[in-house]
Amino acid sequence: MKLSPESLDAFVQTAAQGSFSAAARRLGKSQSTISEAIARLEIDLGVTLFDRSGKAPALTDAGRALLPRVEDVLGASDRLQLAAGALAGGLEPKLTLVMSDAYQSPDYKTRMTRLAERFPELELECVFAEHADVINLISRGRAALGLLPAEGPYPPEIGSARVAERAEFAIFVAATHPLATTTQLSLDELGQWRSLRLNTLHETGARLDDVPKSRVRSWSAPNYLILLDLAVLGFGWAALPRWLVNSYAAERLVELQIPGWPRHQALEVIWSRERPLGPAGSWLRDALLNAELNAEEL
Repeated sequence: MKLSPESLDAFVQTAAQGSFSAAARRLGKSQSTISEAIARLEIDLGVTLFDRSGKAPALTDAGRALLPRVEDVLGASDRLQLAAGALAGGLEPKLTLVMSDAYQSPDYKTRMTRLAERFPELELECVFAEHADVINLISRGRAALGLLPAEGPYPPEIGSARVAERAEFAIFVAATHPLATTTQLSLDELGQWRSLRLNTLHETGARLDDVPKSRVRSWSAPNYLILLDLAVLGFGWAALPRWLVNSYAAERLVELQIPGWPRHQALEVIWSRERPLGPAGSWLRDALLNAELNAEEL
């Protein structure tokens, strides 16, 4: 059974306006057209929607029960037309952003809010990865935009630009670790203890953390959150983003005083030159690059 959108509109407007004539004026049609549309809908549904015995049509029990469902159908139709219009205008159906745990910005929530408002039909996916894994996801087309600590030269198919935010890294150990009570350590002394190092799944590109070398076997993990957990458990020392420690392990990790640390790391947004960004991806890239955009301008 196919239901006419015009009949559904006539039903909803008559219920809202209180009469066939008022619904007709609202829809710019004749009263007879509205009456006939509702009559056809009643035949199609096999129920009486309005009691016509009084001066004004009144919803029957069946009409009251079906009204919300008809409104849902019309709402779904509106959303379908909006989505189709956005896609026809070039909007990408899905945008994947892959982010390093090193990235943290006070403007992140505002930017995501404005993205949702500007592109309500967009499906957004956030993926977390580090260094070479971020580059690999962009190169394969698995993600459209990447946020990561600046690596230097990228493959020729990767475009990049610096964002306003910078990441701060420091060296941490568990509060229960033997090094936790040491006031100052040299790099040579630090190298005598197990390090916890970042080791991405795709070993390409430069190493960003550039942490001191350990003369004992290190443990590794593919992201900073796992390194943080290993450090909290006391398995060694790790260079970690300060915001991550402050947010998840401030009372359980101790910062070591090491020459040359803490360090500030530039951050970059990357994308594929071989796959042009759609409207949403382009807007988000520009928003990430512009530190002066406030909530109104975003």
